[in-house]
Amino acid sequence: MTRVKRGVTTRKHHNNILNLSKGFIGRRKNNFKIAKQAVIKSLLYSYFDRKLKKRNFRSFWISYLNSFLKIYNFKYNFFINCLNIFSFKLNRKSLFFLSLDFYNFIKFFSILFFYYHYI
Repeated sequence: MTRVKRGVTTRKHHNNILNLSKGFIGRRKNNFKIAKQAVIKSLLYSYFDRKLKKRNFRSFWISYLNSFLKIYNFKYNFFINCLNIFSFKLNRKSLFFLSLDFYNFIKFFSILFFYYHYI
């Protein structure tokens, strides 16, 4: 059986890791051993931060809606309760974008508020 030397595959693997570590500072960009650790850690951070971004945006939308509704003397929890009672299937993101067009949004909500008190 012939002997297989792994020089080509090793070089390819090392170059892939070093390409991923471009832009890092110091030996983290050109020393394979250190670059490998830095790349693994950066990939972990990017994975967890993608999950965290979803949470942060949801809390931003909620706080924006709360402050927006507070201007017109409505409460956020009451607003969400009205939406649930009338079974509107709108998520916080779509409510946020609706509130950017505030005139129609307040008009819609005032009608909703009116019907809520007469149920």
